Amino acid sequence: MERFLVTGGAGYVGSHVVLALLERGDEVVVLDDLRQGHRLAVPPGAELVVGDAADRHLLRELMASRRFDGILHFAAISLVDESMREPMRYIRENLGNTLALAEEAVKAGVMRLVLSSTAALFGSPENIPIGEDERKNPVSPYGESKLMAERALEWADRIHGLRSASLRYFNAAGADPGGRLGEDHSPETHLIPCAVNAVLGLGRPLAIHGTDYDTPDGTAIRDYVHVADLADAHLRVLDRLKNCPSCRYNVGSGTGASVLEVIAAVERAAGRPVPHVLGPRRAGDPAILIASNERLRRETGWAPRLGALDDIVRSAYAWRARNPRGYSGMAALSSGAGPGPAAWPDQAAALPDTERAMASP
Repeated sequence: MERFLVTGGAGYVGSHVVLALLERGDEVVVLDDLRQGHRLAVPPGAELVVGDAADRHLLRELMASRRFDGILHFAAISLVDESMREPMRYIRENLGNTLALAEEAVKAGVMRLVLSSTAALFGSPENIPIGEDERKNPVSPYGESKLMAERALEWADRIHGLRSASLRYFNAAGADPGGRLGEDHSPETHLIPCAVNAVLGLGRPLAIHGTDYDTPDGTAIRDYVHVADLADAHLRVLDRLKNCPSCRYNVGSGTGASVLEVIAAVERAAGRPVPHVLGPRRAGDPAILIASNERLRRETGWAPRLGALDDIVRSAYAWRARNPRGYSGMAALSSGAGPGPAAWPDQAAALPDTERAMASP
C-alpha cells in the first residue's frame, strides 16, 4: 500500500483516478479548492483537504505531516475559449501551481509526479494518428500553459531527479461503469455530455460546429477515451516511474468518431433524437484529431477496455439520466432538499470524518 497526493481530485478525471487508487488499496489525500470540483465526487476513504494547489504553505504542511509516495496533478483551469480571453491567467495558474507543487515535492523528497496534460499542445498536427514526437504548436494559451508545465518538469528531472509522466489526454469521456461518478462541469463544453444534456432536455440543442470538413460525413472527427481507461493509464505510469525515467504519453483510443457518429450513439442510448442545430466551423478546429497510443501500450501494457463509442456514451448517459442535476442534486438529496439518487450512500455522514480543511495564515 502506498499514499498519494491527488490535486484536483474532486474533479472529473481526478475523482475517477482517486477511485481507482482506493480500489487497489492505496491511501489518498485529495487537495482541491472546489472551484470546479465537487465534494461528493471524492470517494469515501479519501481524505479531502480544501485548498489551493499553488499554496506553498499548505503544500509544505501537507508534505511535512505525511509521507507521500507520489503526486498526481490534475488541478488546472481548462476552457480553451476562456484561455483566449484570459491568456495570462491561464499561464499563471496552470504553470504556477505545477511549479509550486514540483518545488515542494523535491524539498520533501517526493520524487514521482504524474501531470494531467492535453492534446491541445499539438495545435493542428501534421500527422494522423498523433505520436508523442509530433511537433508541439499550441494554438491556445491553455495548450501553451500545459506545454510550459511539461517543460518545467523536464528541468526538474534534469536538475533534481524528479521523475514525471505527462499524459496528454485527447477526449476523456464517459462515467464510472458502476455509476458512482460522472462528468459534471459548469459550463459544459464537451461534446458527449452536451449531446446527453440536449437529449435529456437539460440544456440547449446541441450546436454542430462545421459540416464541411474533409471527412466522410463532413463533421469533425475526434478520439474519445473512456475515463475509467484513462484512470488505468495513470496508475500504470505512476508505477512505471518507480524504476523508469520520466516519460510522456498520448492517451486516446487510437480511433476516431465524427460529431454525427457521436450523436447517433447518444440517440441509441436514449432511444430518441438529439435536438441539434448546424453552425459554421470554429476558428482553429482541425478536421481530425486521433491519438497514437502505441508507445503507451508498448511500455505499460495499457489497452482500452471500454474503447467502443457505444460503451463510452452509454455510461455517460446512464449517469446523467440518474443524476440530472449532477452532484448538486446529490447534495440536495443528502440534505433532504430534493429528489435524485446519491452517488455514495454513506457519503454525507462520512464527510466530516474524511475531510480536513486547511487554510493559509
